[in-house]
Amino acid sequence: MTHIMVAPGNALTGACSVPGDKSISHRAVMFGAIAEGDTHVRNFLDGGDCRSTIEVMRGLGVQIDVITPTELIVHGRGLDGLQEPTDVLDCGNSGTTIRLLTGLLVGQRFASFLNGTAQIRRRPMGRIVRPLRGMGADIMGRQNGEYAPLGIRPARLNGMEYTMPVASAQVKSCLLLAGLYAHGLTLVIEPGPARDHTERMLAAMGAPIAVYGNKVSSERPQSPLKALDLTVPGDMSSAAFLLVAGAITPGSHITIRGVGVNPTRTGIVDALMEMGASIAFENRREEGGEPVADLVVTASTLRGATFGGEQIVTMIDELPILAVAATQAEGRTVVRDAHELRVKETDRIATTVSELRKLGARIEPTADGFIIDGPTPLIGAPVESHDDHRLAMAMTVAGLVARGQTVVHGAEVTGDSFPGFEVTLQALGADLLVSE
Repeated sequence: MTHIMVAPGNALTGACSVPGDKSISHRAVMFGAIAEGDTHVRNFLDGGDCRSTIEVMRGLGVQIDVITPTELIVHGRGLDGLQEPTDVLDCGNSGTTIRLLTGLLVGQRFASFLNGTAQIRRRPMGRIVRPLRGMGADIMGRQNGEYAPLGIRPARLNGMEYTMPVASAQVKSCLLLAGLYAHGLTLVIEPGPARDHTERMLAAMGAPIAVYGNKVSSERPQSPLKALDLTVPGDMSSAAFLLVAGAITPGSHITIRGVGVNPTRTGIVDALMEMGASIAFENRREEGGEPVADLVVTASTLRGATFGGEQIVTMIDELPILAVAATQAEGRTVVRDAHELRVKETDRIATTVSELRKLGARIEPTADGFIIDGPTPLIGAPVESHDDHRLAMAMTVAGLVARGQTVVHGAEVTGDSFPGFEVTLQALGADLLVSE
């Protein structure tokens, strides 16, 4: 087990970059596999979850050359070129892998079986299984498909119109992928904004994807999907930890280079700026169909604010680190409509509350979020990651402003989404040590 020991007192200064976007890295491998030709991926996220996607696609007969840990070539097999796996497809701890892969596999001419870690087997799968069955998919799973493992048998798929009860990029992406193998049009109606990386990438590959308002459709392509040459933007979810660290650590001034600023992902930036954080977008550009910018954050005085509704969808993964920012803000911060936090790698409402309380934070859980009163002088203490990468990183950032030493136990999980997290903080001046 890895531990991070953090001490306060040092301003964070300098420039850095963050690993490639996790969501885009997953999709580059999956979609490249069903294209024709070689998809060249640079700045790939070399994290545990994305490595799980590489391995399951190899299990489906796809050749993937790893040039460096962050540079890949995916040799596409075409829309109907995947092969029947000889073993269970192990999705590791990755919810994105198992949910998107299910949409990809229900239209294949062979059977497959998907499993993952104990955490994955606790995460809800009914949200994809029910609409896929509505398209004709033959899926088995625990509790009638509510939980993994999932077994899939060949079936004829028919397009359908589906209104999602909750905005979810994973559910939307799953159905759009199934739509590539269905007869007729598949139309997904979103109740609010969710990440649109799937639509952007598939459209760039020539897939018949149409977006109009809150509706997205897919259908069987009439011509092969085209391979891509793409550089994955830096992950906003990873940048969020550095943004908060820079905002709450006195004297800090950080430039984070090449971050993806897709409007469906910038909710955390909007929220921090609403709280008074000094964040500037510089050198705006486009890479691989995605908007990119350098983010400059300067230490500032934060104030409490209330967040809910559609805004939550655009920063759902960043709410644990937003909670850390809120402990240092003047007044009350309220997060609501974040029910989805209950079914992430952990119950992130419960774990965020329990671990921040260990440092002295004034935080109360609610059914769909939390309430935080600040500013609170945090006091260093031992805390747990609960095998959740985002919680481990959030608690490390909290330790930067806590009096005395904070020890984050189970910190090896930071590599799931931000390999080099600790090294990056150290290079910016943070006083932290990593021990086994």
